[in-house]
Amino acid sequence: MLFNPSSDEVRRFFCEAWARHGAGEVLEPMQLLAATWCSRHPEYAAILASSEQAIASNFSPESGRENPFLHLSMHLAIEEQIAANQPPGIRAAWDALLKCSGDAHRAAHEAMECLGPVLWEAQRARRMPDTHTYLECLRRRAALR
Repeated sequence: MLFNPSSDEVRRFFCEAWARHGAGEVLEPMQLLAATWCSRHPEYAAILASSEQAIASNFSPESGRENPFLHLSMHLAIEEQIAANQPPGIRAAWDALLKCSGDAHRAAHEAMECLGPVLWEAQRARRMPDTHTYLECLRRRAALR
């Protein structure tokens, strides 16, 4: 995947990974990870079945529809953060959240509840995400369980 992909490129990436997975083709590591998360979200199957439909679809907040590509991208981002332990300390925070939740998918959704607002605030303020706030949120969510 590209470092700064367009919305269309992200949508094509997930649709292609899902199609290749369904066809039993060999997947690149990132495609395999994407297809794994796609399979855990069967509610997205129809939109993933067509790149053209995916690209044409409006997932703005005003549309009232969840953006499956944002959701799946957040799954991938969290996976990459954990693998690289970036920001430093996320692996320990993730391990605590995972232990408390007992399920990687549930824990990922808990992590999204932290990552989403941090990314939104960074974008709104035109600055880098506040990793301290992000990690503290993950730790709090783990402690609440």
